[in-house]
Amino acid sequence: MVNASTFKSRLEERLAALVSKLSEIDEDLKEHGTEADFEERATEVAGDEVLEGLGIQGLKEAQQIKAALTRIEEGTFGLCVQCDEKIPEKRLELLPHTPLCTSCMSGAE
Repeated sequence: MVNASTFKSRLEERLAALVSKLSEIDEDLKEHGTEADFEERATEVAGDEVLEGLGIQGLKEAQQIKAALTRIEEGTFGLCVQCDEKIPEKRLELLPHTPLCTSCMSGAE
């Protein structure tokens, strides 16, 4: 079985970084005033759309990390949530919050 405590630390660090980044994105989105001219506002809107996209991706990753931390607490971390087979450690090293083994991930795509 994988060393869950090592992955737990990595996941908690990544989650903290995401929460901080999401907070920054939220603040950036709130900062835009209404005094800008049309061209500036168009640029701000485009930037806001990028920030919103990053925020959505960040929220999804945060949810996946929280689920992985729950699996650690339950003692099921490192096992595929679909087939219960071991997730290769190399895969977990690259993507520690993954819930699926390589085979199940390939089938999901």
